[in-house]
Amino acid sequence: MGDRQRRAGKSAVCAVLKERGELAVDADNEGYHHWADRATGQVVTDPPDPVPAGWLDRFGWRIDRAKVEALRARAAGGIAFFCGCPENHEDVRDLFDLVVELVIDEDTLRHRLRTRTSNSFGKHPEELAAALEDNAYRHPGATIVDGTRPLAEVADTILATARRLLP
Repeated sequence: MGDRQRRAGKSAVCAVLKERGELAVDADNEGYHHWADRATGQVVTDPPDPVPAGWLDRFGWRIDRAKVEALRARAAGGIAFFCGCPENHEDVRDLFDLVVELVIDEDTLRHRLRTRTSNSFGKHPEELAAALEDNAYRHPGATIVDGTRPLAEVADTILATARRLLP
Protein backbone atom coordinates (compact mmCIF):
# COMPACT_ATOMS: atom_id res chain seq x y z
CA MET A 1 0.00 0.00 0.00
CA GLY A 2 1.44 3.41 -0.88
CA ASP A 3 2.17 6.12 1.68
CA ARG A 4 -0.73 8.25 0.48
CA GLN A 5 -3.13 5.46 1.40
CA ARG A 6 -1.59 4.57 4.73
CA ARG A 7 -2.72 6.51 7.76
CA ALA A 8 -0.24 8.34 9.96
CA GLY A 9 -1.23 6.94 13.35
CA LYS A 10 1.15 5.73 16.05
CA SER A 11 1.37 2.17 14.76
CA ALA A 12 1.74 3.19 11.12
CA VAL A 13 4.53 5.66 11.97
CA CYS A 14 6.24 3.02 14.08
CA ALA A 15 6.16 0.57 11.17
CA VAL A 16 7.76 3.14 8.84
CA LEU A 17 10.47 3.93 11.38
CA LYS A 18 11.23 0.21 11.70
CA GLU A 19 11.29 -0.16 7.90
CA ARG A 20 13.90 2.63 7.86
CA GLY A 21 16.08 0.71 10.31
CA GLU A 22 15.25 2.74 13.42
CA LEU A 23 14.85 1.28 16.90
CA ALA A 24 11.11 1.71 17.39
CA VAL A 25 8.49 -0.06 19.47
CA ASP A 26 4.74 -0.10 19.03
CA ALA A 27 3.93 -0.05 22.72
CA ASP A 28 0.33 -1.16 22.26
CA ASN A 29 1.32 -4.28 20.33
CA GLU A 30 4.71 -5.15 21.84
CA GLY A 31 3.84 -5.64 25.50
CA TYR A 32 4.73 -2.25 26.94
CA HIS A 33 1.11 -1.44 27.86
CA HIS A 34 -1.47 -3.43 29.75
CA TRP A 35 -4.92 -3.02 31.25
CA ALA A 36 -4.85 -2.67 35.03
CA ASP A 37 -7.41 -2.19 37.77
CA ARG A 38 -7.00 1.41 38.93
CA ALA A 39 -7.78 0.55 42.56
CA THR A 40 -5.63 -2.56 43.00
CA GLY A 41 -3.08 -2.29 40.19
CA GLN A 42 -3.85 -5.88 39.21
CA VAL A 43 -3.08 -6.52 35.55
CA VAL A 44 -5.92 -7.80 33.39
CA THR A 45 -4.51 -10.43 31.06
CA ASP A 46 -7.69 -11.15 29.10
CA PRO A 47 -9.81 -7.97 28.83
CA PRO A 48 -13.32 -8.26 27.41
CA ASP A 49 -13.86 -7.22 23.81
CA PRO A 50 -15.90 -5.15 23.47
CA VAL A 51 -15.60 -3.70 26.94
CA PRO A 52 -18.77 -3.53 29.01
CA ALA A 53 -20.28 -0.26 30.23
CA GLY A 54 -18.17 1.25 33.02
CA TRP A 55 -15.00 -0.69 32.12
CA LEU A 56 -12.92 2.43 31.48
CA ASP A 57 -13.97 3.91 34.82
CA ARG A 58 -12.36 1.01 36.65
CA PHE A 59 -9.52 -0.09 34.37
CA GLY A 60 -6.74 1.92 32.76
CA TRP A 61 -4.30 1.45 29.88
CA ARG A 62 -0.98 1.56 31.77
CA ILE A 63 2.72 1.52 30.92
CA ASP A 64 5.34 -0.85 32.31
CA ARG A 65 8.15 1.48 33.45
CA ALA A 66 10.76 -1.30 33.61
CA LYS A 67 10.23 -2.06 29.92
CA VAL A 68 10.68 1.60 28.98
CA GLU A 69 13.86 1.73 31.09
CA ALA A 70 15.16 -1.33 29.22
CA LEU A 71 14.35 0.32 25.87
CA ARG A 72 16.27 3.43 26.92
CA ALA A 73 19.26 1.27 27.88
CA ARG A 74 19.05 -0.53 24.53
CA ALA A 75 19.25 2.81 22.74
CA ALA A 76 22.58 3.46 24.51
CA GLY A 77 22.81 7.16 23.73
CA GLY A 78 21.16 6.81 20.33
CA ILE A 79 17.55 7.25 19.36
CA ALA A 80 14.71 4.93 20.28
CA PHE A 81 11.14 5.63 19.26
CA PHE A 82 8.41 4.68 21.69
CA CYS A 83 5.06 4.78 19.89
CA GLY A 84 2.23 4.75 22.37
CA CYS A 85 0.19 6.79 24.78
CA PRO A 86 -0.76 5.21 28.10
CA GLU A 87 -2.89 7.05 30.63
CA ASN A 88 -0.01 7.08 33.13
CA HIS A 89 2.48 8.65 30.72
CA GLU A 90 3.72 10.99 33.45
CA ASP A 91 5.15 7.94 35.26
CA VAL A 92 7.73 7.54 32.49
CA ARG A 93 8.07 11.11 31.16
CA ASP A 94 11.51 11.49 32.79
CA LEU A 95 12.85 8.70 30.56
CA PHE A 96 12.26 10.67 27.34
CA ASP A 97 14.30 13.50 25.86
CA LEU A 98 11.55 14.38 23.40
CA VAL A 99 7.81 13.85 23.19
CA VAL A 100 6.19 14.05 19.77
CA GLU A 101 2.44 14.21 19.61
CA LEU A 102 0.52 13.32 16.47
CA VAL A 103 -2.48 15.63 16.25
CA ILE A 104 -5.59 15.01 14.19
CA ASP A 105 -9.04 16.56 14.12
CA GLU A 106 -12.08 14.82 15.66
CA ASP A 107 -13.61 13.85 12.32
CA THR A 108 -10.38 12.16 11.24
CA LEU A 109 -10.13 10.32 14.56
CA ARG A 110 -13.73 9.12 14.35
CA HIS A 111 -13.13 7.87 10.80
CA ARG A 112 -9.90 6.07 11.73
CA LEU A 113 -11.47 4.34 14.71
CA ARG A 114 -14.58 3.36 12.76
CA THR A 115 -12.64 1.89 9.83
CA ARG A 116 -9.53 0.39 11.40
CA THR A 117 -9.14 -3.35 11.44
CA SER A 118 -6.10 -3.81 13.72
CA ASN A 119 -8.23 -3.78 16.90
CA SER A 120 -11.70 -2.82 18.04
CA PHE A 121 -10.84 -0.11 20.57
CA GLY A 122 -12.88 3.02 19.89
CA LYS A 123 -15.89 1.31 18.41
CA HIS A 124 -17.78 1.15 21.75
CA PRO A 125 -19.30 4.54 22.74
CA GLU A 126 -17.32 4.77 26.01
CA GLU A 127 -14.08 3.95 24.19
CA LEU A 128 -14.84 6.53 21.52
CA ALA A 129 -15.50 9.16 24.19
CA ALA A 130 -12.20 8.31 25.89
CA ALA A 131 -10.32 8.46 22.57
CA LEU A 132 -11.83 11.85 21.77
CA GLU A 133 -10.90 13.14 25.22
CA ASP A 134 -7.33 11.86 24.81
CA ASN A 135 -7.17 13.44 21.35
CA ALA A 136 -7.98 16.85 22.87
CA TYR A 137 -5.16 16.57 25.44
CA ARG A 138 -1.83 18.21 24.60
CA HIS A 139 1.30 16.97 26.37
CA PRO A 140 3.12 19.94 27.92
CA GLY A 141 6.31 20.61 25.97
CA ALA A 142 5.49 18.13 23.21
CA THR A 143 6.49 18.72 19.63
CA ILE A 144 3.25 18.75 17.66
CA VAL A 145 3.12 16.92 14.31
CA ASP A 146 0.10 16.96 11.98
CA GLY A 147 -1.01 13.33 11.84
CA THR A 148 -3.22 14.00 8.82
CA ARG A 149 -0.20 14.55 6.56
CA PRO A 150 1.10 11.72 4.36
CA LEU A 151 2.74 8.98 6.39
CA ALA A 152 6.23 9.38 4.88
CA GLU A 153 6.13 13.11 5.61
CA VAL A 154 5.10 12.50 9.22
CA ALA A 155 7.94 10.00 9.69
CA ASP A 156 10.42 12.42 8.06
CA THR A 157 9.36 15.19 10.44
CA ILE A 158 9.69 12.97 13.50
CA LEU A 159 13.12 11.70 12.43
CA ALA A 160 14.40 15.20 11.71
CA THR A 161 13.14 16.45 15.07
CA ALA A 162 14.73 13.56 16.97
CA ARG A 163 18.06 13.80 15.13
CA ARG A 164 18.41 17.44 16.21
CA LEU A 165 18.91 16.13 19.73
CA LEU A 166 22.00 14.12 18.80
CA PRO A 167 25.44 15.65 19.25
